[in-house]
Amino acid sequence: MTAPLRQMDHHGHDHGHDHAGEHVAHAGTGGRKGLLLALSITLFMMIAEIVGGILSNSLALLSDAGHMFIDTLALALSFFAMKFADMPATDKKTYGFYRLEILAALLNGVILVLISLFIIYEAYQRILSPPMVQGALMLIVAVIGLIVNIIGALFLVKHRHSTLNIRSAFLHIIGDAVSSVGVIIGGVVISYTGWFLIDPVLSILIALGIIAGSYSLVTESVNILLESAPSHINIESVAAEIATVNGVREAYHVHIWTITSGVYALSAHVIIDDMPVSGSRELLKDIQHRLAERFKILHSTIQFECERCVESGICPLPDDVKNHR
Repeated sequence: MTAPLRQMDHHGHDHGHDHAGEHVAHAGTGGRKGLLLALSITLFMMIAEIVGGILSNSLALLSDAGHMFIDTLALALSFFAMKFADMPATDKKTYGFYRLEILAALLNGVILVLISLFIIYEAYQRILSPPMVQGALMLIVAVIGLIVNIIGALFLVKHRHSTLNIRSAFLHIIGDAVSSVGVIIGGVVISYTGWFLIDPVLSILIALGIIAGSYSLVTESVNILLESAPSHINIESVAAEIATVNGVREAYHVHIWTITSGVYALSAHVIIDDMPVSGSRELLKDIQHRLAERFKILHSTIQFECERCVESGICPLPDDVKNHR
């Protein structure tokens, strides 16, 4: 058994939160503006597609309008989640409100899947009895929708990798653009051939595409909420990297999780050489620098332990611990 030399939790905790706050603030400044602009044009297009879908009797267009409606809610949810994420940490919410972003992304993904299943059901009913569709009106509205979606995507494209929430919003916009392309194809086919069956067929393809795009969003959100290790970080590699720091003998019980998009946390037990407490503080800084540089881990809680100090009697074990050895 090893005895703790010094537990450096408080130092590591403060270091991580400062950097995490900087990350979220940096990601949110341009991202929130892009979200607000995308929200405004998506709301406008949703109303236009609802009216156009009713007038043209196009399920594909109404499906796209339904997608637009969900996107409007999703973008609004993403915007307010990012606003709340900037709120400072409290005694009860020690990590702040960063997880609101992840909850919003998860809710967005789940809603997209549910609305897609409803679209597939409605499309199946139309396959059994295809109604007449006004292809020309359907085509005009879809072209306008595509233009609006491209503009919305341009507002978010530079920030799409900054947070999971903005990424989910960007996927919503891209999904709308793909849907608009499908509706345009349907409008052309109906206008020139009168084949109304293509409308529900396209609706099913659009819905399946939305489900496929939502799958990774839902799984990543769930993994973050379950505090799984980030997929791109190997725990054994992190432990091996810590062990290469001069003065470190071994790192074990390493846990890594995601606080919010791009903000990773770590806790670990680290066995070090026997040294003064002042020396261990410098060693902690070296470990944290290595973690930030190699793995982008900006929040770390390290418990230092030393085996040799127990045998030498410098750091004797308490009696209750000795009795259980």
